[in-house]
Amino acid sequence: MAAKVATEASWSQTRVVLRIIILVLIVAVTLWIIVKLTGVILLLVLSIFFAYFVSPLVEFVSRPVHVAGRKLAIPRTLSITLSYLIIVAAIITGIYLLAPQLGSQFPEFTEQARGYWTSLGVKTQGLVEYFRAHRMPGPLLDAINGAIPSVIEKVSLTVSAVLASIAGWVIYIPWLILIPILSFFFLKDAETFRRSALQMLPRGRWRWRGDEFFQDINSTLAAYIRAQLTACIFIGMVCTLGFTLLGLPSPLILGVIAGVCEFVPLVGPLLVALVAAIAALLHGGVFLAFLVLLFLAVLRITQDYIIYPRLIGQGIHLHPLAVIVAILSGAELAGVAGIFLAIPVVAILTVSYRHWLEHRGSEGLADLLEPSPVESVATNDLTLSLDKDSRVTHPDAITTREDMARERPDLTTGELKLPVEE
Repeated sequence: MAAKVATEASWSQTRVVLRIIILVLIVAVTLWIIVKLTGVILLLVLSIFFAYFVSPLVEFVSRPVHVAGRKLAIPRTLSITLSYLIIVAAIITGIYLLAPQLGSQFPEFTEQARGYWTSLGVKTQGLVEYFRAHRMPGPLLDAINGAIPSVIEKVSLTVSAVLASIAGWVIYIPWLILIPILSFFFLKDAETFRRSALQMLPRGRWRWRGDEFFQDINSTLAAYIRAQLTACIFIGMVCTLGFTLLGLPSPLILGVIAGVCEFVPLVGPLLVALVAAIAALLHGGVFLAFLVLLFLAVLRITQDYIIYPRLIGQGIHLHPLAVIVAILSGAELAGVAGIFLAIPVVAILTVSYRHWLEHRGSEGLADLLEPSPVESVATNDLTLSLDKDSRVTHPDAITTREDMARERPDLTTGELKLPVEE
């Protein structure tokens, strides 16, 4: 008997180790596939993003209307087509209104950037003279003198690398056609894709959990993408207006940069603040730079604590440290594409992990690595019985098949299907 108990305990530990090894292998293979297929994955993800962006307009256009007591609705294919036409018309109108100003400010912006870069050396030399006049210690002054040229050189190399990377994106111009086409099919056949995926799962608890998982992913990504796009437009407009009132050069260009960078959490706004502060410092001095930073700080507080929470609702809520780590990891794995995709990927992984724990009735990773609790289904009262210990360890575990089904019909037959014993 003792030997049998020891054997079972040893096998339980072995299963935990095997689960960890399998989990690590799955993650490694997934990362390898993502790195190898970064271009294709980025195309699909951008298409999905665009589909989420267009979806509210499609739903509005296809909304049924009552005419003479009859309910009339536009077919979905026609609704998507009309939505595309509305978006194209809006883009053409925006280009017509903004292109002349962008065209006039861009040469001025590039010329001023060259002038700022040339005057940067003069400004730094003046800073050194200021430190010397105020009797700064000689060793510290020598260290600053030696560090400034290397910093300028590193900034120059970084700017050149960024410009080269932007130039390399020219090969993705055909994506401007592919993304709307793929998004069209995502919008048209999204329900078909969902049903096909769910039909691959066993009926009952697995299929119900899969449906819950897809809906959670859908709501999370929709909230994030629409909130980010709305925030980009809002920040771009407010920054353009603020930079104009403060007297910064090329305010429209800087506003567009601020709107685009807003899509990258934390890092984007910091980059915008740095660029705007440097432009203000070289254009109008320290006081103007202080006003610009004060304006951006007030805007950031308003955006992060008042506007953005209302936009995203119950979507993604990540700790700032998690956001920074995710962005750095994405940049290391997939470059610029990884920076943009880091937060949505982390959100999907978070939702997946939570659903897996809920499916097992677990509370954390330690419980996840333990064997599943003993489950038995009674035949007379349709209740799911758990052993006493598991009820104490997992108070949030689903205890009835009715709870698991949540009185939702089967996705293929329309009938109420309660989960059966796995």
